Amino acid sequence: MPQNILIIGATRGLGASLANAYASQPDTTVFGTTRSATAPIRLDNKIIWIPYIDVSESSVGAKLVNQLGSLGGGGRRGGMTEEGWVTAFDIVIITAGYFATEDFKTGPKWDEEVKMYTTSSISPPFIVQSLFKAKRLTGGSRVRLISSESGSIGLRHAKEGGGNYAHHASKAALNMVDKLTEMTAGVGFHKYWDDGGAVTPGEAAKTLVEWAEKLDMSKSGQYWAPRGPRDIGTADVAMGTNLPTPLQLPW
Repeated sequence: MPQNILIIGATRGLGASLANAYASQPDTTVFGTTRSATAPIRLDNKIIWIPYIDVSESSVGAKLVNQLGSLGGGGRRGGMTEEGWVTAFDIVIITAGYFATEDFKTGPKWDEEVKMYTTSSISPPFIVQSLFKAKRLTGGSRVRLISSESGSIGLRHAKEGGGNYAHHASKAALNMVDKLTEMTAGVGFHKYWDDGGAVTPGEAAKTLVEWAEKLDMSKSGQYWAPRGPRDIGTADVAMGTNLPTPLQLPW
């Protein structure tokens, strides 16, 4: 079945891997946002790029809707199907993020914290509401806010050593945004790089695409790690052993 997908933050990391994965599927049109004027290289040439979209700007929602209008709206390549102009997206994925380290000894960083909060948790409701008002989202649309296990208060443990205040807190705030919108699950991918080890964007994208195909509204507003506990360094001490995959995470 043809589907139209919009990915916010599609130029690198998980967003780029998701864009490539979906663009490789038949009957799928992928729109991706970029902050620059030109499309990134080494990504699938079928991706339709929306330039000058910066999630740290207060005008991001309005600018996104305007840019979509100049492209003929969200929908099939060229904007036209047998039924006419397609204006709504089947799936919207918001995965843009920013990470900076902080610790208590050297102190928190004001500008870095503002950027992390703005990118991770302030911009998503503005983007979603703008798309909804512009009729780019309908009753059948699905919105996926990509969070991280780092936003779970229940998974924090002394073995991590504390710090990275805005990284964790901005993801926790995103989880609250997701819970309040109740549109789809805040899907967790780990950001804890020590005992858990790092997941490559390609691995994470493959798992997310496969798992998301099985999502229904029963998981709306929930917090899941599709790869289970294997990449979460504090899962055993915070939640116990013999945990299932996928794993529903504590808030």
